[in-house]
Amino acid sequence: MVPVFDGHNDVLLRLWLKKAGDPVEAFVKGDGEGHLDLPRMIKGDFAGGFFAIFVPSPEDKDWTDDEEANPPPANQVAQLAALATTIGMASLLFRIEQASGDKFKVCRTAAEIRTAIAAGQVAAIFHIEGVEAIDADLKALDVLHQAGLRSLGPVWSRDNIFGHGVPFRFPSSGDTGPGLTEAGKALIRRCNALNIMVDLSHLNEKGFWDVAEISTAPLVATHSNAHALCASSRNLTDDQIKAIGKSGGMIGLNFANGFLRADGKWMSENGLDTMMRHLDHLMKHAGEDHVGLGSDFDGARIPAQIGDVTGLTNLTSAMTAHGYGQELVNKLASENWMKVLERTWGS
Repeated sequence: MVPVFDGHNDVLLRLWLKKAGDPVEAFVKGDGEGHLDLPRMIKGDFAGGFFAIFVPSPEDKDWTDDEEANPPPANQVAQLAALATTIGMASLLFRIEQASGDKFKVCRTAAEIRTAIAAGQVAAIFHIEGVEAIDADLKALDVLHQAGLRSLGPVWSRDNIFGHGVPFRFPSSGDTGPGLTEAGKALIRRCNALNIMVDLSHLNEKGFWDVAEISTAPLVATHSNAHALCASSRNLTDDQIKAIGKSGGMIGLNFANGFLRADGKWMSENGLDTMMRHLDHLMKHAGEDHVGLGSDFDGARIPAQIGDVTGLTNLTSAMTAHGYGQELVNKLASENWMKVLERTWGS
């Protein structure tokens, strides 16, 4: 089996929304729900990844099948409410670490990640997706960083005081609004100073180029695909992909069907060949050292051939069958993420 380090999952949100029982116990012992729990991660050789904290929008209605490509706009979230939810989800992450019997480790440096993986622990990065919890003066950022925050996406697919997220639209470009606000530009500079990775997934195109101009760190999109192959607003243009590669950055292939399929549909009848086409395209424009995986486990509908985290071996086997050599498979599965973390955080 090939160990996988993953650019994005939403298991903390799934556990936060769990209506019955202890969510920490459910994860550690394995509840078989969703895509991820600790026993299945170990079985699937899931070495670690970015564990996202995402604050749901209040009163957003559920998507229906016929609305999936173009759901209603997300409602915005108040800062203090978002901060309370963020702390609650961070608590889940740390409680999982405590309850795991030394099988799960929240890591704050690249060296800690390598050590944890070598010890057979799942290595977790504390990540926030959409930073409504952070105030314009960035005081909450300092506190969250001290607590272990090492990566953030300034926006989810909704606007906030820092910038503008792309709404879920198909077909659509990512050029959907203005760029970063002045507060957003200050956020990027402060993240650079603290060595916090900045995730460009969900940020609109103008915001992407603002980060590219301001940031001194590699450009990273933890879970995004190629717009040339799937014309979703969430996907990256070839120019964006090239810029990420040129910066020494990273793109994590998103497993979500609606960001893979040429028709933008979310149904699970979606072959792994779509993933191979996106990997080929991303590597063509960014380079093979700047592409990896960003599953969106527990946050999206994914190909049935993967199913959940235990199906990762089907993906790595598909890479081999597609003609990728073992060295390249290892890069895509984990090593490229390790290298960009070292370039961003230091060793």
